[in-house]
This record gives sequence, structure tokens and C-alpha cells, in this order.
Amino acid sequence: MFNVLVTGANGQLGSEIHSLITHTPLPEYHFHFATRKELDLSNLCKMEDFFDGKKFDAIINCAAYTAVDKAESESELADTINHRFVSMLAKIAKRDSSKLIHISTDYVFDGKNHRPYIESDPTDPQGVYGRSKCDGENAILSVACEHAIIIRTSWVYSSSGANFVKTMLRLGKERDSLGVIFDQVGTPTYARDLAQAILDILPQINNTKPEIYHYSNEGAASWYDFAKAIFELSGVECRVNPITTDQYPTPASRPHYSLLNKSKIKNDFNLSIPYWRDALKECLTTLGETK
Repeated sequence: MFNVLVTGANGQLGSEIHSLITHTPLPEYHFHFATRKELDLSNLCKMEDFFDGKKFDAIINCAAYTAVDKAESESELADTINHRFVSMLAKIAKRDSSKLIHISTDYVFDGKNHRPYIESDPTDPQGVYGRSKCDGENAILSVACEHAIIIRTSWVYSSSGANFVKTMLRLGKERDSLGVIFDQVGTPTYARDLAQAILDILPQINNTKPEIYHYSNEGAASWYDFAKAIFELSGVECRVNPITTDQYPTPASRPHYSLLNKSKIKNDFNLSIPYWRDALKECLTTLGETK
């Protein structure tokens, strides 16, 4: 039996992995889903206690501090979860010869590119959240554990948890119009598609040093385009007005351009990635929100 630990079990990605293996069990795998109650990422000593006497053949790290704006005032907590905990995971994976899949973000880049980012592009995070995630990546690279991969993704949403899709559906039913940013461009990522990709990748991992990959759904959109598609596909009648980033100031800066080039992950693992609007329609169907 191949024992797999999934951290962040109640988050968007962890929940989607759980849902997938519940509906399509993998007989040769035993999954252990660790929630925040069982694995308190804010306390490194308790984290060490959790792993004491346990050995996993693979670790899928879906846990993260993702409150981008709040991170600006909670830098120590963001660093503990996104960096120091990840460093510990990498050392455990190396000690136990475990496979490690770690989820990172497009926020490690400065957002000033004019072409989709490739894995080898220089990182230059612009805020506390991005820096903490970048430090987590670098910790894995420095530990140099075999069979470790880092997957950067962007604009994640799902049918569970708090996310842009569910916020737009709620606000769109409450208001006649909304202002949504049009000058930040990236790609929405349906957590279920990423979860399936992780499950497809897991048995294929055989690298001798840490590798970085990019994954999002296919295509490109602004937040304005994303909101328009949500209302169009769900039949919600709400006017969307394009606004600039300057008109919606936030404590943390966001990348203006964060498209990710996915050629490497598609070629290395023979993945077929759905188009973002098709993935959105599937999510809305799951939510019972299609017109």
C-alpha cells in the first residue's frame, strides 16, 4: 500500500483531491487527509509531533497561508506556514525518500512580463505572500530532495471554500452592477482540474532533483472577463463595469500579468488541460448555478 499524506485537507485543492478519490478510488493508494486541527501549521513543534513515528511514501502539500492582503500585517505567520513548514516537509521527504508535491503560486513573479512565464524565469515577488511562497520554493530546492516537484498555479477556485466565483455569484444576485478589475491578466484555475493533474502526476514522479512546473487552465482572462463569464454562464443578470487596479487599492500589490506557460508539465506528464471557460462551466454545474 502506497501511503499518501495530503495537507490542507479542508482547503479548495485538498477537498477536490478527496472528492476525486472518493468517487474513483485508487486501490493501491491509502490517503491520509490532515486538517488544520490535526496538523497545526502555525506551531512548528506540534508539526514535528505529528510526523513523529509516521512515514509517508508521498506528501501532497496543499496547505498554505493564502490571505494575500492580510499577509502584509501577518508576515511571521505567512513565513511559518509558507516557508518554514515547507522546509520541514522537504527535510522529512528527503529523510524518508518520499515523493513531494508542493503547490506554489504565480505571485512569485513581478507581473511585468509580456509573454507567459516559464519555470526558469527570475522570481521577484512584490509582497509578503509572494515572498513567503518564493522562500518555500527555495527551501525545497536547497534541501535538494529527490522526487520533489513544485507546481505554480494561479487564480484557484472551486465549488467549496471562499473564492472569486462564489463571491461574484453572491454579489451578482445582490447588486445591479459591479466594478471589476480589467488590467490584471492571468488564467483562472479550477481546483478539480489541478487535483486530477496531481493524481495523474503522482505515480510518474521519478526525478533525481527538485523540479518546478506551471499549471493553470488554458487560455487567458482578466478579472473582468472572469466575472463576465461567471454571470453569462450562470444566467445572473448583473452589469460588470471595467475598473483599473488604481481604482481598487489593496494592501498587497497584485501581478498585472501572470500567465503561466504549461508546456513543460504537459510534455513531461502527458497532460491535457481544459480551457478555463469549460472548466468554469463544470464548476458552476457542480454548484447548481448554470442557466
